[in-house]
Amino acid sequence: MTTLTLARALNAGLRRALEDDPKVLIMGEDVGKLGGVFRITDELQKDFGESRVIDTPLAESGIVGTAIGLALRGYRPVCEIQFDGFVFPAFNQIVNQLAKMRYRSSGNVALPVVIRIPFGGGIGAVEHHSESPEAYFAHTAGLRVVACSGGPEAFTMIQQAIRCDDPVIFFEPKRRYWEKADVDTTASAAAAWPLDAARIVAEGTDLTLLAYGPMVKVALAAAAAAREDSRSVEVIDLRSLSPLDMKTISASVRRTGHCVVTHEAPVFGGLGAEIAARVTEECFYCLEAPVLRVGGFSTPYPPSRIEDHYLPDLDRMLDAVDRAFGF
Repeated sequence: MTTLTLARALNAGLRRALEDDPKVLIMGEDVGKLGGVFRITDELQKDFGESRVIDTPLAESGIVGTAIGLALRGYRPVCEIQFDGFVFPAFNQIVNQLAKMRYRSSGNVALPVVIRIPFGGGIGAVEHHSESPEAYFAHTAGLRVVACSGGPEAFTMIQQAIRCDDPVIFFEPKRRYWEKADVDTTASAAAAWPLDAARIVAEGTDLTLLAYGPMVKVALAAAAAAREDSRSVEVIDLRSLSPLDMKTISASVRRTGHCVVTHEAPVFGGLGAEIAARVTEECFYCLEAPVLRVGGFSTPYPPSRIEDHYLPDLDRMLDAVDRAFGF
């Protein structure tokens, strides 16, 4: 085991992918000489050369369009979008080309493109730098959408995403980049937890708390606090946002009878709405209360001085837990 930040775990996973497959390329704004704004690709251009770690112009549509062409020629490009809000200039390429090509070709053409997107708030950055756009992509058929929550997961998940023949939108919780954990850098990605499977990270019997990305840590803190009130909360890290691992989710809710979903994105039209609907459909006769959602407000991302009020925190999560038991 090696103690690594989430950022360094991603770096190690990308390095392993570059070593294992000469068709893997990394491309994006400042990913080479600078190593990315968060230094996720630090030292990779020096070790693998400018033909495999490519500094691109500031043009997200061009980055993704070029990656699609490279994938059609047999490469496995990994695109970095510097900040979540910068992905939208490439939205047309992602939704109308990348997501549809395999279906359009009756499965004959694969586009193994990974698009890495640092997402979420908590770093004191303004709009365009603290967004949570995952629902846009989860709504788009043909894309896999995943979110890592910590270093050990990040190390294997980025490798699994690169090996996948489907296009993958890979969300990274930027406010967790500097948090450390023990990572087994000798672990085989092929033998790791499946990319499309959720994971129970804290067992419980009274309520199921669903989270992903930056909110997993908050959910675990809520579960620990709830134990002081003799409430046993099971925390599930969704990991895969599309497809959803409803088998794991439903099995948990049937045991606990209560469910709360949390994410940083606004509650209205967020991923939690889809999850709540599906849990209600599959677990209706086991539920003892409505499925509740905890998320951001339906406003543009606020100035940094008040982002702590905007972001879902421990108190708001515990309030939802209390309300669930109040029915």
